[in-house]
Amino acid sequence: MFDYKLLSALAAVVEQAGFERAAQVLGLSQSAISQRIKLLEARVGQPVLVRGTPPSPTEIGRRLLNHVQQVRLLERDLQSLVPALDEEGLPERLRIALNADSLATWWAEAVGDFCAEQHLLLDLVVEDQTVGLKRMRAGEVAACVCASERPVAGARSVLLGAMRYRALASPAFIERHFPDGVRAEQLPRTPALVFGPDDFLQHRYLASLGVDGGFEHHLCPSSEGFIRLTEAGLGWGLVPELQVREQLERGTLRELLADKPIDVPLYWHHWRNGGQLLGLLTDQLVRSSPKWLVPLGQR
Repeated sequence: MFDYKLLSALAAVVEQAGFERAAQVLGLSQSAISQRIKLLEARVGQPVLVRGTPPSPTEIGRRLLNHVQQVRLLERDLQSLVPALDEEGLPERLRIALNADSLATWWAEAVGDFCAEQHLLLDLVVEDQTVGLKRMRAGEVAACVCASERPVAGARSVLLGAMRYRALASPAFIERHFPDGVRAEQLPRTPALVFGPDDFLQHRYLASLGVDGGFEHHLCPSSEGFIRLTEAGLGWGLVPELQVREQLERGTLRELLADKPIDVPLYWHHWRNGGQLLGLLTDQLVRSSPKWLVPLGQR
């Protein structure tokens, strides 16, 4: 039989990225958290954490985290039937991995009313849409939005739609680098903006134009900063259409190659045994996402 106080300590250390903050969240001393982790490791007979900065779960640690995430959600269903079980009366907290561009555009409007109605707090982990699924595999989150269709074991995925990106730059940048018009073969030698080392969207875009290999680029791990740098003329970038409609209307940003967007599919992944709350949130996202996302493959 699991001791869920020990599992809660493990979850808190991973979710809070350290023993000190985990202790604050659970209202315990840092020494008490450390003792609980040691006791858990003694009971399972192997380490559950790699003591790094931040601490990360081992393979067995990830399996235990997967378990405790699902138990929390199932407990919520029982509490709705037997309110006396909810001694503290605290709101549910749901940990979700989400790509920065979704967070900067459609996510808040899609879930705002739902969170208020369900008394739900979100703990959002920002990851590129190509790698967000690793957080579920590690047992760190209960759900994620990512570009991968295939779910991890024990989870489901549902297509929400596609986020449309356009290759944009400021008029001054275009005039400086492409005085005779933009040609695809020029792009690798022209400064680009890339969100981070896991962002391969520009590679895909250039490959779709028949251009392979590396290219000059700045790194900017901020959706808002990405737009600001593009408007300031530091480089060209692939930007969510949702995020720059005003700039396109004003002409402060222009598309490099007319009507050559690239679409990124977004899938919602959640644990199969995630309880009623995850099911309700899934229904909400499926209903609302067509307001902002385009059908995959639509032109």
